[in-house]
Amino acid sequence: MAFGIVDYIVFGTMLSISASIGVYYRFTGGKQKTTQEYMLGNKNQSLIPVAFSLMASFMSAISLFGGSAENYSRGTQFAAINIGYILGTPIIAYIFLPVFFKLGNLSVYEYLEKRFGKLTRIVTSLAFSVQMILYMSIVLYAPALALEAVTGLSQVLSILLVGLVCVFYSTIGGIKAVIITDLFQSLLMFASIYAVIGVAMYETGGISEIWRIAKENDRIEFTNFNIDPTERHSVFSLVFGGMFTYLSLYAINQTQVQRYLTMKDYRTAVKSLWISLPILSLLSLSTCFSGLAIYSKYYKCDPVKSGRIASEDQLMPLYVLDTMGNIPGLTGLFVAGIFSSALSSVSPVLNSLAAVTMEDYIKPLQRREISDTKKVYCMKIIVLCYGGVCILLAFLAKYFGSILQTSLIILGVIGGPVLAVFTLGVLVPCVNQNGALSGLIIGLIFSFVLGFGGPKPVIKNLPTSTNSCTVLNETIFRQHSLFKEPEDGYIYLYRISYLYYIILGFIMTFIVGLIVSAIFRNSKSVNNPDLFTPFIAKKLNKRGLFFKENSIIMKLRQNEDISRGSITGSQNF
Repeated sequence: MAFGIVDYIVFGTMLSISASIGVYYRFTGGKQKTTQEYMLGNKNQSLIPVAFSLMASFMSAISLFGGSAENYSRGTQFAAINIGYILGTPIIAYIFLPVFFKLGNLSVYEYLEKRFGKLTRIVTSLAFSVQMILYMSIVLYAPALALEAVTGLSQVLSILLVGLVCVFYSTIGGIKAVIITDLFQSLLMFASIYAVIGVAMYETGGISEIWRIAKENDRIEFTNFNIDPTERHSVFSLVFGGMFTYLSLYAINQTQVQRYLTMKDYRTAVKSLWISLPILSLLSLSTCFSGLAIYSKYYKCDPVKSGRIASEDQLMPLYVLDTMGNIPGLTGLFVAGIFSSALSSVSPVLNSLAAVTMEDYIKPLQRREISDTKKVYCMKIIVLCYGGVCILLAFLAKYFGSILQTSLIILGVIGGPVLAVFTLGVLVPCVNQNGALSGLIIGLIFSFVLGFGGPKPVIKNLPTSTNSCTVLNETIFRQHSLFKEPEDGYIYLYRISYLYYIILGFIMTFIVGLIVSAIFRNSKSVNNPDLFTPFIAKKLNKRGLFFKENSIIMKLRQNEDISRGSITGSQNF
């Protein structure tokens, strides 16, 4: 069915509102002329918009398409990842955030220079830049799948459309525009997901019927407690892998830390984090359920096997086309929501990449201090450049495979070692520059080999049916029927679940950091309490006071001994 006039109006209105928010903040207030306003929103941003922005930054079309496809093809076990988010939130709020707020640096990686030296800072910020550029390419590619399926626009035009709109309002409106558009786009994301669920409820007869169909076809699973590391999804891999991924994104990632710093104080930032948690979990669980909703329509005729679509990531766009194409405006609302999920992920990352580039790469090379006006102008140019790079790489994303798993691998192989370095920094005073840098480099090499080496086993799906299909693409159907996965021959390391990559990278970096620091103790130790989490800082302060008191006592005793020696000597004389 065609994308109707009403759908185009709804979709066009969404893009116009997102762009106009950037225009509004460009010509109001301080007009984005200072770093404080452009990058930190004058540190007076409201609680609820920031909470939604924290949620939206990494809940993209990848999560919407990938999450629904995961539950459709392999069951509901993936929903357990939300437990990891709950466990990770207090660690972020009370271990990492106090340190970053006390220092107040625009670039979170400036902390690493103070703790472990300039080279550690540069290597880590470069790793962040590579990670986010690769991730953004997939984020831009995902909505192109929807627009191509629903409207008939080519993937090239779709990627250019979402990329250019996003770069436009991010460049001119700064972080204020990013946060407010994130709020608006979050509401559209929820609307698109609940449109899918609502239509499925109407067609099947309610939630209970959707659940019954899923249960009868073995899609309901929450209690896989298999401890085997090669088990792709179990409670252990999802909870612990999810927690480490959540920590790497929400505790030490420039994109999120920059949002915390737009708040007036530490307590408000912690509140925004706690408020974002239920919003994140609600959208995540709703996305999981939308996979079951889609399955209730196609459980007798799988569109991937029958050849209607090329991959499972196109399931949700196909469902919208089949069920909402005759309802004016509803398809447009869905596409708007999908595009919003991409915009709300790309725009904050572009903003944070600009901040890191200015603070970590350009500023240290300048002999003279750059004026604030010139600095803002440079960062706007940087946003444009990064936007162009991400758009170009998005054209290659179709070769990456499953968008959900690929995105988590990219976040994991770099996020694990970087998280370990920050953890060593805030928790372990005895770790020095030699240890942190060695651990980071070895951890990154190990993680890249683990994540991108291969070959790896093909993902196993639950059984699907084509018994009720009226039309089959015989070529594709025959390929699916004849395909058999080799039972053996994979190296054990490459059979480990992708969710453990971030944990293994973390452990490797952490252990190497401790060992090298113990061997090379000649590095300058750091005893500044501000660089450590509160309970470690408290211990350091007590230790420092103890040493200070001891040194004073020793000096008093030395002076007393000297004076006594003088008296004794004079008496002997």
